[in-house]
Amino acid sequence: MTDDARTAADAHAARTVRDARPAGTPAPGQPTAPSPTPLPPGAPPTNALLLDALPLETLRETIASELLAARARTAALTDCVGEHDLTAQHSPLMSPLVWDLAHIGNQEELWLLRNIGGRDPMHPEIDPLYDAFEHPRAERPRLPLLPPGEARAYAHDVRGRVLDLLAASPLEGAPLLDAGFAFGMIAQHEQQHDETMLITHQLRRGEPALAAPPPPPAPADAAGLPADVLVPAGPFTMGTDTEPWALDNERPAHRVDLPAFRLDTTPVTNGAYLRFLADGGYDEPRWWTPEGWEHRQQAGLTAPLFWRRDGDQWLRRRFGVLEAVPHDEPVLHVSWYEADAYARWAGRRLPTEAEWEKAARHDPATGRSRRHPWGDASPAPQHANLGQRHLRPAPAGSYPAGQSPYGVRQLMGDVWEWTSSDFRPYPGFRAWPYREYSEVFFGPEHKVLRGGCFAVAPVACRGTFRNWDYPIRRQIFAGFRTAADVDSG
Repeated sequence: MTDDARTAADAHAARTVRDARPAGTPAPGQPTAPSPTPLPPGAPPTNALLLDALPLETLRETIASELLAARARTAALTDCVGEHDLTAQHSPLMSPLVWDLAHIGNQEELWLLRNIGGRDPMHPEIDPLYDAFEHPRAERPRLPLLPPGEARAYAHDVRGRVLDLLAASPLEGAPLLDAGFAFGMIAQHEQQHDETMLITHQLRRGEPALAAPPPPPAPADAAGLPADVLVPAGPFTMGTDTEPWALDNERPAHRVDLPAFRLDTTPVTNGAYLRFLADGGYDEPRWWTPEGWEHRQQAGLTAPLFWRRDGDQWLRRRFGVLEAVPHDEPVLHVSWYEADAYARWAGRRLPTEAEWEKAARHDPATGRSRRHPWGDASPAPQHANLGQRHLRPAPAGSYPAGQSPYGVRQLMGDVWEWTSSDFRPYPGFRAWPYREYSEVFFGPEHKVLRGGCFAVAPVACRGTFRNWDYPIRRQIFAGFRTAADVDSG
């Protein structure tokens, strides 16, 4: 399979504006803002981050804070290496870092300065260079890209004008303006590209360029946690109508009725995955789907990406550091095919997307769906491993303050979790504000991932957030947990 601009890595982190238009005005043939599909009478409401209820100046400060946090992270990821590493393509799966840097500025200019502010293009000649659908990643190094200094200056100039625009914006009166949606979308977009750039750093060869403290050790009760938990049968509210910065594929809220199932309390660990390796899991076709087995043979898969054996020990390369594989951390850099094979070997299966979201959001005591597993409060360090605070997953069983009402831990942060579900629209889906964000990726080619990872910023992570990728992808920070049916007899 070729890697082009329609890979889910681009899909997740490099959505593209196809045209510029006045604030809140859809282009010809483009959809208008989605109308929520109402829930049945008596259904509990979904909860929202009430950005639209904040005083105007507080909302402006919140938006500015998210934009500045994203830019600080972008600078940290691009200032730590020299010009050669910024312009080189470290893998055909990824863009040069300098492309991401200018693309971030270009998307910000297109959506905020042109669409919202009605400004003339600053450099219209570069628009095609930074259109993720126009140029596959493999060919981007051959484009006449802005050199690092000019890319930084362009992004800085755009940001200054955007902050001026934000200071004068009413943040209401049009779908793109209400609750600062377009500004929030751009903050999420930049943080998603920061995750993409962090993946590039992991693929990059050479001396380590990044550093971060390790996550806290596992809490005292981690060793005594049950292997899995029961999630009883019944309905819950999936998706959202009311989260102001939710993206189109998270909408609308709808009722889903599920049979009872069991779900792993924590993600599958490296130690558990090593038992799969030791039992010959990569050599036994019966654990793999036909497509997965064919890919395993063609790609020569024998272990997670970045792992290698050294005598009796398994080592991994992590951001330029070679280290022993830690048995207590969630396994990372495995494809959907590998996750599915492990689950079959374990006598279990991958959870569906709906099962994952019910385990993460449904509160059986109230019948409502929370914003996050721990409740409605925004993520804090005690809740989850997010925001690149650590450059690795935390030990399994960590973050008891972030567990769901069912007792499931680490549903947010640490590792993206593969589900068994294809990426499909929800009932009543409407593409907005442009079709290329989600609609063109719907279908059986992509599998859904949930929960975010240590590289995901809180602004781009919530209980309704949906990621997707090809089942062969391994460079992403993905792991998994398993599920099982409950015998009704």
